[in-house]
Amino acid sequence: MTILASSLGITRYRVVEDVPDELVRNIPALLKKNAFVDIDATAEERSFGWVNGDDMLDAAWTVSPPEKGPYFSFALRLDTRRVQPAVLKKHVTLALNTELAKVKEQGGKRISRDRKTEIKEQVMLRLRARSLPIPAVFPVTWNPSANRLYLYTTNAKVRALLEDCFQMTFELRLEPLAPFWFAQEILGEDAALTLENLEPTVFIQP
Repeated sequence: MTILASSLGITRYRVVEDVPDELVRNIPALLKKNAFVDIDATAEERSFGWVNGDDMLDAAWTVSPPEKGPYFSFALRLDTRRVQPAVLKKHVTLALNTELAKVKEQGGKRISRDRKTEIKEQVMLRLRARSLPIPAVFPVTWNPSANRLYLYTTNAKVRALLEDCFQMTFELRLEPLAPFWFAQEILGEDAALTLENLEPTVFIQP
């Protein structure tokens, strides 16, 4: 498990809205409704969704349930197909050369811009279909009663994807827990103005 690794990055969130008890009871069903869909047999560029935090191949939670005491443990899986630019350029050039030969046989001189675009798209789809998607899994731990969620990565793109998926799945918004919010939580909302006006202290003199 990622959380047991010797080192890891964690992004801490708070859920902006209150989480009603009915929603908490429906979390397992909502995870399954928005579960990851495999794209191995397709030419899709990417796929993302929720999977079991104990087994990334389990999108139906048959291995173990997401409930872990007061927590819900699951993961965001993202599969992406990547075609190297050099490979794409090579095969597009080959396809254009073949097309140009056909055009000249028919008395033409050049390939139209629209046809070039069409050929490039066809080559891209063909190459994607021949390549396997690369899976990536990002564990998530959510404690609804404490209004806290932890994502085990600090990657900005993954964070943005998680925030969008979470809002789409649960209709709840996530807000990163910056030091400012921790200080306000400890000191109270009345300290917000004071915290906003704080200036950094320089401890090392030039």
